[in-house]
Amino acid sequence: MRKIRSALPLLVLPLAALTAACASAAATPTPEVREMLDRGQITALVDRLGRALDEGRFEELRAIYTPDATAKTPGGTAEGRDALIAQASRNHGEDKRIQHVIGNVLIDLRGGAADVRANLIATFAPASSDGTIPRPQYTLGEVYRFDAVRTTDGWRLSRVRTTPIWSTGTRP
Repeated sequence: MRKIRSALPLLVLPLAALTAACASAAATPTPEVREMLDRGQITALVDRLGRALDEGRFEELRAIYTPDATAKTPGGTAEGRDALIAQASRNHGEDKRIQHVIGNVLIDLRGGAADVRANLIATFAPASSDGTIPRPQYTLGEVYRFDAVRTTDGWRLSRVRTTPIWSTGTRP
């Protein structure tokens, strides 16, 4: 027991040094670490957007978009976060099941701003009232383009535009 007590300060010293180094690194990340963090946070915004639209969690868009955000999509044009939420609610109603598959997220960072491009495949099916899995009626391939800005609350999307590339089926 006496050996353990005498060795304890020696064991704690490296842990204290590691903790201090991590705290220092967290306060001022290197430019490479800052870039990785920024890219991860922006990609997470795009992922959360897809989930919010798929699951009808439209109030979550408040933590994704800036208050003055704008949108231009096949579902319409909206100016301001409240208008974006209203548009999303209209276009993703209970009568539809829409799945947004978003990939190939490319981010061009410019300090506290970023240009973001991603591919989107949105598949539309009618909602099922009897619990069966519905058959898709329409699939749309688009390119998403976002403007992202760093805010006091973290990264947010300030603009979204979509460009339809192809479709199959009949839009509901």
